[in-house]
Amino acid sequence: MGSLELDAVRKSFADTVALDGVSLAIEEGEFFTLVGPSGCGKTTTLRTIAGLEAPTGGSVRFDDRDVAGVPVEDRDVGIVFQNYALFPHMSVAENVAYGLKFADPPAGTTTDERVAELLDLVDLPEMGGRDPDELSGGQQQRVALARALAPEPEILLLDEPMSALDARLRETLRRQVKSIQSELDVTTVYVTHDQEEALAISDRVAVMNGGRVEQVGTPQEIYERPATEFVASFVGENNLFSGTVAGHDGATVTVDVDGVAFQVAAERAATDDGTGADLPAVGDSVTFSVRPTTLSADEQSNRFDVDVETGEYLGETTRYYAEWGDRTVVFRTPDSGHQGRVSLGFDPTDARLLD
Repeated sequence: MGSLELDAVRKSFADTVALDGVSLAIEEGEFFTLVGPSGCGKTTTLRTIAGLEAPTGGSVRFDDRDVAGVPVEDRDVGIVFQNYALFPHMSVAENVAYGLKFADPPAGTTTDERVAELLDLVDLPEMGGRDPDELSGGQQQRVALARALAPEPEILLLDEPMSALDARLRETLRRQVKSIQSELDVTTVYVTHDQEEALAISDRVAVMNGGRVEQVGTPQEIYERPATEFVASFVGENNLFSGTVAGHDGATVTVDVDGVAFQVAAERAATDDGTGADLPAVGDSVTFSVRPTTLSADEQSNRFDVDVETGEYLGETTRYYAEWGDRTVVFRTPDSGHQGRVSLGFDPTDARLLD
């Protein structure tokens, strides 16, 4: 087993509220990622799951068992910290074996056999006799992962384990971590501030802000159907338009933005309880988002004219920054020749109403 549930968890440090009613249900074998800016509460959430922090309210349950008061070593969790925390006076094999200090190796294996098995799993079969300072950052990260997996934990906790690595190495290692997690089918909670990383490796993602969970969903749901202004602006690039509801016909909502009537799909992302959020009424102030990649000079719906200020060639696409009234609009297209006045449009189904 390895399911995990947080129910209205709160955590305060003196007068600072770090977690403000965090509720999450993480399924057995799931790769679940907490993503958000610095100070949003994601690491505090992870430490609370681990037992390194005691919540000031709410509960944490493993397989429906409340773990309040259960020490770290008895929670059956493996933890990989941001700085790896390898022991410099121990060899690589001894560091991995240290993961068995408070637990026996899985049934039928000796400590030496378990260490060899894990070093092979993380693709370091010949490195057991080396010292940690002889390894690259990526290799040290994999040793830390092997140590955390040594006692065969029910839950694996990873706190920004790749933040110190360069971008290309991060991409390689995140694929390895996801592959290892899938092979072992271990329930994993992963913390990162990197939105691309969160989308690339997760089964589901929780976007956090100010000690609260803003939205939980699959990577596709989070990216394509953001529920709030924060999620829309934090996860990837987005254009936010604010205006007043002028009408709706069931399929679309008409939003007046500075005298221009835009048609927006009449739907909102599901609320936390899984029900559909109410649609706005005529006269309500609303905000909707449009991804830069869905703005196009070829789309005939929702046309408006912008003045291109600058363009950034990115290889497969060019990112343009344009002015529309007092707003900056960003659009991306394979065409690198846009300049001056450009007429853009977007399909109503590519716009998302936000809370």
